Order: sequence, then structure tokens, then C-alpha cells
Amino acid sequence: MAEPRTDAPIWGMTAEYESPAAIYHAAERFRDAGYAKWDVYAPIPIHGIDQAMGLKPSKVGWFVAVGAIVGVSGGLLMQWFMNAFAYQINVAGKPLFAWEQFMPVTFELGILFSATMALLAMLTLNGLPRWNHPLFGHDRFLRVSDDRFMIVVESKDPKFDAEATRRLLEECGGTHIETVVEE
Repeated sequence: MAEPRTDAPIWGMTAEYESPAAIYHAAERFRDAGYAKWDVYAPIPIHGIDQAMGLKPSKVGWFVAVGAIVGVSGGLLMQWFMNAFAYQINVAGKPLFAWEQFMPVTFELGILFSATMALLAMLTLNGLPRWNHPLFGHDRFLRVSDDRFMIVVESKDPKFDAEATRRLLEECGGTHIETVVEE
């Protein structure tokens, strides 16, 4: 890794951990210390890490529900308008708006809109697309998808203080504690 610029602003701080248990307990300590802008990176899923980090349930489900409601109601409204109002055709003496025949399109539009909303909500809530990130140039972070467990604390966190954060990372058993600068 190239030497970081000394005049560049600090983006955050990273620390490595040896095992899932070690990073789990470190996450509990950071949650209890009141940090808000931090994350855990691991090569494998860690059972219970969401609770250890104090994460709230995802909001994506609400967006999916809104998408489904809009798709279903829009599909029914569109078909009602076309068949019962704008272009009335009497087929075999059936009512102009027999809801049973409209279910395939209604179902498909509900699925289409909810899937689209799920994708858009996921991208928006995750702040994507982000083409570059300060961690991408950090050599140790590149191994986190292979065999490293890492906690990253952003400097935007209200509780972030370089010395206090470094001390907490050390107390939690973190190794290779490094400062990440903006690029």
C-alpha cells in the first residue's frame, strides 16, 4: 500500500480480529460504547452479529409492501378503466368488470412493482452505487472477503476520537489497527 498522505482527512479506523467470537464480543463493546457509524466485515456469516451490533430491522420490506399495493391497485384500476369504462365490450353476457379475469395481470404487476421497489430500496438505503470507497485502497481490507474479520469505524461518528477509538479497538482485542484517510 502506498504511504497515506499526511494532509488528507481521516476517513476512519480499522482493526482486525482473529475469530468470529472475538469480533462478536468487540461488536457488543462498540454497541455499548454508543458508536453509530461503524460496521463489521467478515468472510463468513456470523450468527447473531446483527443483535451484537444493535442493528434495527431493515426498512426494505415496507418499500416492497408499498410496491405490491401500487402494482395490484394499478393493475386493477388499469383493467377496470379499459374494460368497464373506456372500451366496453360485452363478452358472453358477463359483467363489464368481472374481477376474476383480471387476476393474472394484477398478480404480475404486484410482483413486478414489489421486485422493482426491493431493488431500488436496497440500492438507495445502502448508498449505492458508489464507485469508489476509501477502504478499497486499504490492502488489509482487501483480504476481508478471504480470511480476515474487521471492524471499521468512520470518523463521521459523533463519538469518534482517534485516540479513544484506537484505545477501544485495542481493548477489544483488535490487531493491525490502522487509520484510513480519504483519497
